[in-house]
Amino acid sequence: MIEAIGLRKSYKELEVLKGIELDVARGSVFALLGPNGAGKTTTVRVLATLTTADGGVARVAGHDVVAERSRVRRAISLTGQFAAIDELQTGAENVRMMARLAGLSRSAARSRTAELLERFDLTGAGGRLVRTYSGGMRRRLDLAASLVGDPEVIFLDEPTTGLDPRSRTELWALVRELSARGTTVFLTTQYLEEADRLADRVAVLNGGRIVAEGTADELKRIVAGHRLDLVLADAEAYERLAPHATYTDAGTLTVGMPTDGSGAHVRALLDEFDPDRTRVERFSVHSATLDDVFLTLTAAESAHV
Repeated sequence: MIEAIGLRKSYKELEVLKGIELDVARGSVFALLGPNGAGKTTTVRVLATLTTADGGVARVAGHDVVAERSRVRRAISLTGQFAAIDELQTGAENVRMMARLAGLSRSAARSRTAELLERFDLTGAGGRLVRTYSGGMRRRLDLAASLVGDPEVIFLDEPTTGLDPRSRTELWALVRELSARGTTVFLTTQYLEEADRLADRVAVLNGGRIVAEGTADELKRIVAGHRLDLVLADAEAYERLAPHATYTDAGTLTVGMPTDGSGAHVRALLDEFDPDRTRVERFSVHSATLDDVFLTLTAAESAHV
């Protein structure tokens, strides 16, 4: 449903995308991870026809994003980092306006608005001005308005930024529903848990390049199946071991090391990093997370820049 080959984009002397490759299956949830400035939003803008790439080819819903721009735009919807809704209108008026702009008749727009407000649990608030909505309600309304044309592909650019945990969980449920209905969801996020819970496949973008791609479990196996967390005795021990770690927490004097989880490997790591048994106060072993993947891959890439 989304294909990119050798996408490149620069802004003056700054090379933002350096030949990225993407292949997103129909009806799947695809998460693009990366630190600030990695090129996530630029990628979305190119795929959504808002920015033209300097090189490479991209197709969305089977259409070239340059040669068939209008067809791509009819097949997609984009929800950006900030809700694009009018606070001086009611929720229903916002959705109805988008439906009319999408070409629906007045009666069809009213019907579609009622359907979407019910679907996103906003029927009771549909007659209220949007300025009275909570952050979670605004995001749900923004998503409802973006679906008036029943798009084949929806781009969600960091959609849960600033939401409280309850609102974030509600939005995750809506993303799962969209995917279950056959909509392809392209998600950018800095919340690693979000990608872990939602995405069928995950790509890590750093320095303008895709540095890894796969399922969440496949990516976790890149760094190790598990992580050994060491709570250290003092700041000196922390400073000594932190450069070797894939996870650090200075506040608790904790460092995390990749491990296969076996007793033999854990004992070997403890002997290596605490040979005289004075640096480590306690330790724990747990499954690797996407945070470990993210920190390991972006740190490794940054070291080569």
